[in-house]
Amino acid sequence: QVQLVESGGGLVQAGGSLRLSCAASGSAFTINDMGWYRQAPGKQRELVARISRRGNTNYADSVKGRFTISRDNAKNTVYLQMNSLKPEDTAVYYCNVDSLLIYWGQGTQVTVSS
Repeated sequence: QVQLVESGGGLVQAGGSLRLSCAASGSAFTINDMGWYRQAPGKQRELVARISRRGNTNYADSVKGRFTISRDNAKNTVYLQMNSLKPEDTAVYYCNVDSLLIYWGQGTQVTVSS
């Protein structure tokens, strides 16, 4: 069973920055893709960014140029650097890990005030 521990959410003013972290532990298998999703109130969960084990990335159009995903394979940790935050980025952000099965973190709240 894989455990995911997220950290780094919080309240920030528009234009500010936050860095999310997600550490995975307990996996008996290679961790492949890692990613971040978000869900705003009344909306469906959506992809923010994903990164392969080799470092290939893809981003939602809404965050391109503002957010950067990275990972440390030795630590089984994925990061999301979020810059130039906008009120519409307000959501619960979930870590997602592919390790034979798909695992989700508990979510961390990001609130961007205008």
